[in-house]
Amino acid sequence: MTQAMQRQEAVTIHKNEAFAAVAEQLKPRLIYRECSPKQIVHVIKNEHMIHGWQAEGVQNAEDLADLLFGKGEEVILDFGEHLVGKLAIRIVPVGSPPDAPLHLQITLGEMPVEMAEPFSEYNGWLSSSWLQEERVHLDVLPGILNLERRYSFRYLKLKVLDTSPKYKVSFEEISCTAVTSADRSALSPLIHTDPELQAIDEVSVKTLEECMQEVFEDGPKRDRRLWLGDLRLQALANYETFSGNELVKRCLYLFAAYPDERGRITANLFMKPQVIADDTYLYDYSLFFVATLHDYFLATEDLSTLEELWPSAYRQIELGLERLDERGIVTDDESWWSFIDWHPKLNKQAPSQAILIYNLKRALHLASLLGDERKDELEQVIGTLTQAAMEHLWDPESGYFISGSQRQVSYASQIWMVLAGVLVPEHGKELMLRLLDDENSAIPMSTPYMVHHFIEALIQVGERELAIRGMKKYWGQMIKDGADTFWELYDPKDKSFSPYGSPLINSYCHAWSCTPTYLIRKYKL
Repeated sequence: MTQAMQRQEAVTIHKNEAFAAVAEQLKPRLIYRECSPKQIVHVIKNEHMIHGWQAEGVQNAEDLADLLFGKGEEVILDFGEHLVGKLAIRIVPVGSPPDAPLHLQITLGEMPVEMAEPFSEYNGWLSSSWLQEERVHLDVLPGILNLERRYSFRYLKLKVLDTSPKYKVSFEEISCTAVTSADRSALSPLIHTDPELQAIDEVSVKTLEECMQEVFEDGPKRDRRLWLGDLRLQALANYETFSGNELVKRCLYLFAAYPDERGRITANLFMKPQVIADDTYLYDYSLFFVATLHDYFLATEDLSTLEELWPSAYRQIELGLERLDERGIVTDDESWWSFIDWHPKLNKQAPSQAILIYNLKRALHLASLLGDERKDELEQVIGTLTQAAMEHLWDPESGYFISGSQRQVSYASQIWMVLAGVLVPEHGKELMLRLLDDENSAIPMSTPYMVHHFIEALIQVGERELAIRGMKKYWGQMIKDGADTFWELYDPKDKSFSPYGSPLINSYCHAWSCTPTYLIRKYKL
């Protein structure tokens, strides 16, 4: 999230023990596999590659045991795929008996840039402790070094900081025990006639698989938390692929188990050493609990879960409505946080209005299924808020929805108004086509999270070919730029973009980027 979100709210968590117990019972079985490096690589400068670095194979990894390394020498290994897991290295001394400890630096990275640029020069605003680098002393050799931390990586660099002049070391055997809760045997196969969409689907599935751990993590390299906005999109991708629906159910119960004193659901949960609700509350993310529960029920028809969690979902609607001003518009001031997208200049008022309407419609559907007498009230509120959006946020002169006191025009505002059905389909289509024809007039999208909603809005208004073209232009280009899992952030016009001040800290396997598999499979693109 943003720097502004470093401030904390004083909240009291009211733990629902029964919900927490259900979530604990749904903890998934983890699946392990052993993986070995495939080749030795050099990382070389290449201004045409993302971040200016390229990994180039120079030797088969099977030759590694024959190579010796002394003080200041290093080797970079490529495992050939993105992995999430724990590392083991068998190290053997060669020469005289070791008369001093081995001092070893171990660097792991998802991208070549992490192998090339020293972490000591990192100057971003997220903690450098997320950078995957260890320094260890080994007093007894030969031996097996088992690294206890779980890493997210493809590349591994081993650098001998020091031994003694009398011996060198050989890295005789290296393995990673990769872990996920996604069951490949349950994966629905896809054979697509378009090879580019096939490749996009495969990378999407791999991204989702890496993020499916004891919960749906947002990114296995950094944060490793359960974020509600990510969960909603991961769950949609999961329904079309692994069908790990019990994991979705577990995550829903976890969020419902840790509300604050007003019933607000947090934006994210820490999972270790025990479940802790973060003190970050996002207007849009709390509302998305409703949509996530709605999507879960549509996928599973699990009525008992719907009945148990419906009060938690409805409470998010009540809290969302409290932000309305006398016009029926979401109040835009300094007292709230709504994520929407990363763009630093993005005003959140209009997209948040649309997200409120979007979730109200899903709440109405659930209320109707449950026979909740408040459905008539929900229907009336939807009409009122939709009319308010057209009266106060629609600018007929420009032909766009505007947001905030500066009357900002953004992609996010138009996309969410279309997804919320504020416009009739014909007018929604006209709006999306106008946006594409006049793209430089609007605050752009800056994350795969927002691009997903853009593609889905195009599909919703019937522009399937434009949606396919947009997916290829974005996720397809990401693959061409070296993605074997999809990234947290990607701007084709500024490929070094990082909201954290350095691409070294970016997550290159990230939950909210996995949705092309959902879009391709759900809509049969």
